[in-house]
Amino acid sequence: MKNLKSLFPVLLIALTAGFTSCGSDDEPGEQTPKVVNANANDGKANPYTARMEFPNVSNPKVRVLVNSTADFGVNYSVGWDDGLKSQRYSCYAMYNSNSVVNTSRWYADASKGEVQYPLDDRIPSQFRISGDPFWGSGYDHGHICPSADRLCSREANIQTFYLSNMQPQVNKFNAGVWSNMEQRVRSWNTYSFRDTLYVCKGGTIAATADCPDAVYQVRAQGWIIPKYYFMALLCKNKDGYKALGFWVEHKANDDGNLAKYVVNIDELERKTGLDFFCNLPDEVEKKVESLPVENVKTAWGF
Repeated sequence: MKNLKSLFPVLLIALTAGFTSCGSDDEPGEQTPKVVNANANDGKANPYTARMEFPNVSNPKVRVLVNSTADFGVNYSVGWDDGLKSQRYSCYAMYNSNSVVNTSRWYADASKGEVQYPLDDRIPSQFRISGDPFWGSGYDHGHICPSADRLCSREANIQTFYLSNMQPQVNKFNAGVWSNMEQRVRSWNTYSFRDTLYVCKGGTIAATADCPDAVYQVRAQGWIIPKYYFMALLCKNKDGYKALGFWVEHKANDDGNLAKYVVNIDELERKTGLDFFCNLPDEVEKKVESLPVENVKTAWGF
């Protein structure tokens, strides 16, 4: 298949379990706070990186790939590590207007020359593994931005099948605890819970001081299999912001008790080496990211 190209005033922070009241739908143009802060993306090279879902993008080896549609604007974005030939994260926003269901999961039509997992030819060939290394490997094509989160249009759903949005996952992880986490995220994607839910997800592809065993193994052609997977979530509603991280080892696991995998964003940043939600004003970012994990669990209904 031919690859489809695509291109706030500061709020008070609620630190209690009561931080779940409703507010108005956020539109894409309203997702960036108009407050300068020390670690924000400047947006000069790519204005989309000033959106709230983005982590800091100062690493020159990580290219930003933005997927968008004519009807719904920015769909999701990818941080692609050229040196490691692997995805570092996918990030996206969920709000009322892009959470409508207008289509179902896409399946390629081979008779039209389509393939289920298209190459992302925006990545030069020298910075990606040739072909599709997932087929026959024993690992699932693990969506990072899930198909089920992008049912607003056929085009938006097809874009989630790009290989640049995939990480290798053990089936009983992909269809188990990871799927349970994704379903929990969708349970929060409601008008009564959020105006906007910002999501950044991925697998660990490089060691950090807090996570020296980040990589499970490196297979032929340098294909990296993460040892851990993570989700960083930021909820905005009329009362302010709250944030939560999930951190889980990559192994067969169908656990539905997700509270044990909850961490605060400060800890998730140490483990992953990523600076999440850097576009928040500094004071807000510090409060929501350093909240003790038991308070985080309470605020998110665990």
